[in-house]
Amino acid sequence: MPLTIHILDYGDIELEASFLVLGHECGRVRRVPVYGFLILGGTYPVLVDTGYRDNAIMESLGMRGLQFHENMVENQLARHGLRPGDIRYIMHTHLHIDHAGKDDRFPMNTTVVLNRREMEFSVSGIMYPQYPKPDILHLVERIYEPEAIRFLDLEISGGEEIIPGVRCEAAYAHTEGSMNVIVETEEGSACICGDVIYDFNDQIVNQVHTNNWMEPRVTGNHAGSKRGEKGAIKKLLNSHDFLLPVHDRPAKIVSGQIVGRLGMTVPGPVTETLPARQWFPA
Repeated sequence: MPLTIHILDYGDIELEASFLVLGHECGRVRRVPVYGFLILGGTYPVLVDTGYRDNAIMESLGMRGLQFHENMVENQLARHGLRPGDIRYIMHTHLHIDHAGKDDRFPMNTTVVLNRREMEFSVSGIMYPQYPKPDILHLVERIYEPEAIRFLDLEISGGEEIIPGVRCEAAYAHTEGSMNVIVETEEGSACICGDVIYDFNDQIVNQVHTNNWMEPRVTGNHAGSKRGEKGAIKKLLNSHDFLLPVHDRPAKIVSGQIVGRLGMTVPGPVTETLPARQWFPA
């Protein structure tokens, strides 16, 4: 069967807008979705990211969580006839507060896959409190259980395949250990790129606060250099047919440019299969 990607709606968060694009609309509150991705059709069901633990934990970052019953990971999986125990692999783009908050709802024989550098970075004290104690402590517990966690060394290996058609590569952006998940579909290469891109419109399409052609804007939340962030975004645009960030609608890419966005209602339950035919001009 061909590999397909299904969007899971983990709820929304409200945050200060300059978090999304550096220096843009400071003081304005924006509401953005938080997505996970379910990859089906391969050897095993694979889940990318598990969302945030609960609404209260988002207050530690001065944000407001908007997560409801239907957004629970168990309920999102149930829409596809699955339970947490059916998931063979959980892959994390990175371990920030809104990406790895519900790993403890999965059994220890579900293998959590992450870049080793990200685990190291999560306990370094840098970007605290974006790595909440309960989330990281759970992952530490998994280290001592057979098959409960798998570390990748992507900066050295150059990329590793998890199941046929699904591989991970170092993102070299956002956090020190962020990784991209690439899925080979019938319609081309689809890259789940975490938070390397937050907002397609303001960072890439309209490129606020810049007058340079094809010069993406960086986010207001990155651990590396601005040049590194720009380069990582450009690499994504020139390497894949579809880009799927966690906080914005997926985009279709042709010759390094965004030519369409997946038509869907945001916020709200989103279960379209990707890549899909419902693309609207950017």
